[in-house]
Amino acid sequence: ARLCCICAREYEAEDMASCPAYRGPICSLCCTLDARCNDLCKPHARLGEQWAAVLRWLLPARMAPQLDAGLSAYLLLMAIAVPLLGLFGAAAYVFGLRALGPEAQLLEPLLRAGLLHLGVPMLLTAGVASWWLVLAHQSRRAAQDESHRQTQALLAEIDSHQRTDGQLQQAKAQADAANQAKSRYVTAISHELRTPLNGILGYAQLLEDDPGMPPHRREAVQVIRRGGEHLLGLIEGTLDIARIEAGKLALEPGPLRLPSLVDELVQLFEPQAAAKGLVFAHQRGGVLPALVRADEKRLRQILINLLGNAVKFTRSGSVTLRVTHGREMARFEIEDTGPGMSAAELQRVFEPFVRGSAAGGNATGGTGLGLTIARMFAELMGGELTATSTLGAGTVFTLRLFLPTLDAASALPVAARALAPTGYRGPRRRLLVVDNEETDRRLVTARLQPLGFTLLEAASGEEALRRLASEPVDAIFMDLAMPGIDGWETLRQLRDPAGPGRVHTPVAIVSANAFDKGLDNRLGIGVADFLVKPVRREELLAWLSTRLALEWIEAAPASDAAAAAQPLVYPPAVLLNALRDAVHQGYPRGIASRLDAIEAAHGECAGFVAQMRQLARRFQLDTMSGLLQKVGP
Repeated sequence: ARLCCICAREYEAEDMASCPAYRGPICSLCCTLDARCNDLCKPHARLGEQWAAVLRWLLPARMAPQLDAGLSAYLLLMAIAVPLLGLFGAAAYVFGLRALGPEAQLLEPLLRAGLLHLGVPMLLTAGVASWWLVLAHQSRRAAQDESHRQTQALLAEIDSHQRTDGQLQQAKAQADAANQAKSRYVTAISHELRTPLNGILGYAQLLEDDPGMPPHRREAVQVIRRGGEHLLGLIEGTLDIARIEAGKLALEPGPLRLPSLVDELVQLFEPQAAAKGLVFAHQRGGVLPALVRADEKRLRQILINLLGNAVKFTRSGSVTLRVTHGREMARFEIEDTGPGMSAAELQRVFEPFVRGSAAGGNATGGTGLGLTIARMFAELMGGELTATSTLGAGTVFTLRLFLPTLDAASALPVAARALAPTGYRGPRRRLLVVDNEETDRRLVTARLQPLGFTLLEAASGEEALRRLASEPVDAIFMDLAMPGIDGWETLRQLRDPAGPGRVHTPVAIVSANAFDKGLDNRLGIGVADFLVKPVRREELLAWLSTRLALEWIEAAPASDAAAAAQPLVYPPAVLLNALRDAVHQGYPRGIASRLDAIEAAHGECAGFVAQMRQLARRFQLDTMSGLLQKVGP
């Protein structure tokens, strides 16, 4: 059985034929009823076509155009109409003679003349009517031909669209496969990089916090930490772009102390700008609301990126932060007096892996993802990030966001990241660290044990279940990728109501796979309970503070206000000139030897020497030259 392309019903093969008009199988009933195809399947079977062929054979070839223009049809109609009129006249003549009877002989001429006078108008009428029929037929045929032509064009366009759609579907399938392969690759690379970075950054932070660390070793550790953070920033940027493109990045809006955020940014970047000889200014348009609703993490990331770029790429002058809030809309402007950008660079400034050519040699390396991610975050938060720039005069980045005001009842407790605790009040808490990597377990232990926590360790899910059966704990840090049963299965067995002992202990997932953070689960693990490696000490303390309701004992903050208030002591002009010459030549060893000489001869210049050494290690020679021009002739 085959399906008819007109009525869409199944018929036996004997009742079907291939229709050239509809380009598909057609049943005998639809073929009989259709009147628009003009018998395309048998073009020479129509009477008109056969009559035209006879006339072409009889008449000269030069008359073929007239035959095609309707002459053949007209002659065919007249060939039919004239004999019919002749028969009608003959019949009228015979019946007329019979009706006249004996007087037929006398009136026969009059009858013949009357019929002749009647026949000529009828013949003219038949000719006109035949020509009208020919014209009507040609008009209908032209309309049908145009309809057929349009139908064929539409069918051809449909076929073209079907081919295009097939190609698009194939390209989409290939793009989806490539995107999935990219996601798997990024996930695997992220996991493999985060695992060693967790130990590098963690132990670097522990070494920096060690008061017994010699100053020169501390500086080396800082270099290691900065290198690790740069690599981590590259990983985070790539993952953020992948999450946003896949639609898997969810915002976490909450109460935000806007004035405190601005103060923190000023405290963070004002010393960096001063170290480069820049003026850091901040302006607030009116009174900022105490509390607004925003995703603090993403907003902070955008502003830190913009301010960091402004300080990084500005050699001299100032960096200005302006903040205004009105009608629930916040406006942040970051203006610098840096090298600026050309119109071509400004059009591409938000594209991935694009860095401005006018940044100059004083800028440190970057990933080229910061502005791309900042704009994506701004659009994801319903805002807008724009830039205006003048080459050689500076750049202004403007961030507009909808930040509704909240009342004081929505205020959050002080976050643990703002604290430097030395311990906590109350009974001692027991924590279990489950991770197959011994380095990661020891790192968490080294971070939390000095604060008074009792740390237990387990190298697998099975060992964790055995320890929990006999040693209850207050909180658990669980890795996911482990030999044997993984972290999710371990949690399922801990939460199983039918198990031997259901555990309701708070659990934090500590994993190097960042894509698992947004996965749905029925184990009560939310986004806030997922800590991505490398885990910072502040994140651990913030989670413990929230889940265990801890009251921290803060260390007295080391105040360096007096030291900062004391002016730097500069060496004599001779030594300054020698240092200036070394900086002008761009000779790092010469700069180091000049600084050693200044420190040995003038111990009171230690602050000046430390500042110059820090700039020299970062190869910020332009900044050093500018500062030396200000302090000496």
